[in-house]
Amino acid sequence: MKLQRKNRLRATALGALAVSGALVLTACGSDDNTGGASGTGEKTTAASNVDCGKAKGQLRASGSSAQKNAMDLWVKNYMAACSGVEINYNSSSSGEGIVAFNQGTVGFAGSDSALKPEEVADSKKMCKTGQGINLPMVGGPVAIGFKLEGVDKLTLDAPTLAKIFDTKIKKWNDPAIAKLNEGVKLPDKAIQAFHRSEDSGTTQNLGKYLGAAAPEDWKYEAEKKWPAPGGQAASGSSGVASQVKAVDGSIGYFELSYAKSQAIPTVDIETGGAAPVQATSENASKAIAAAKIKGTGKDLALDLDYTTKAEGAYPLVLVTYEVVCDSGNKPETLDTVKSFLSYAASDDGQKILTDAGYAPIPAEINAKVRETIGSLS
Repeated sequence: MKLQRKNRLRATALGALAVSGALVLTACGSDDNTGGASGTGEKTTAASNVDCGKAKGQLRASGSSAQKNAMDLWVKNYMAACSGVEINYNSSSSGEGIVAFNQGTVGFAGSDSALKPEEVADSKKMCKTGQGINLPMVGGPVAIGFKLEGVDKLTLDAPTLAKIFDTKIKKWNDPAIAKLNEGVKLPDKAIQAFHRSEDSGTTQNLGKYLGAAAPEDWKYEAEKKWPAPGGQAASGSSGVASQVKAVDGSIGYFELSYAKSQAIPTVDIETGGAAPVQATSENASKAIAAAKIKGTGKDLALDLDYTTKAEGAYPLVLVTYEVVCDSGNKPETLDTVKSFLSYAASDDGQKILTDAGYAPIPAEINAKVRETIGSLS
């Protein structure tokens, strides 16, 4: 895709982000969130600012499981404000969401990777007068969670992570891991690496990071399907997190909110900066703020820098897009799509993301998202 514009996002627009340790939102259970997110501890006062407009009936959507916890909060607040409207988001996977969108069975899809050219081409059959576009709505770190008895703090770098997930490093006391963790007593225990079983945008973002930051050690193309041999598979971010939570000697990748909700320790990443970087919303925001827009027209796909060495910038990040038609959306759900996504992109909708372990989209790009949502037809 040809770059039409390169807008550097201002980190100052993000403001100070404080990650709350009080998240109790569960990442498990049914993906049918029509009843809202139970146990979040979030009040629905922000819902008073929702503009329901002409929204009505049921809106079905599906895709990224990385944004499930954010979507639960949005749905809870939105449905509290807009009586008679039912939002049903199925957090399957990015790949399944795109398929459902291009088949016309959902009003929008969530994807942790921007649409590929062939997916855009397929979307034109469903969008009729337009095509699918990417609207960045949720940002955040891809956390590397682990469970290792006797170890509660762990530092790894991109080459070591690449070798672990490629099953080239098989033991926790491997010299490469020990070198990065001086003074830590690492056990002579087999590493059990977990990855996603289904096509996943989170998998693709991990592949992009490893390919960019450790090109000599990760030779696979960054695709949604897990590419490397070995390891163990689990379904969805919640499935990988549950396995890591349960299995001693395990390591896996998932959105930070899953680590927070299940109290799973996460790896600090050595980037070459002054100190290893923790997986936090604030640190992810520092990396996302340096992204550039690579989409054309109304498409707002972003180009992320996975090799950043900026102080405190966590490099392994993802942005989840809501995929819609720029024109040609289904008339029966268009008003509801615009109303719901407008709330998600609003100040209130973005503000609640930080407490859930996500990073709000920087103000400069979020303004373009709001403008684009308003123009959908």
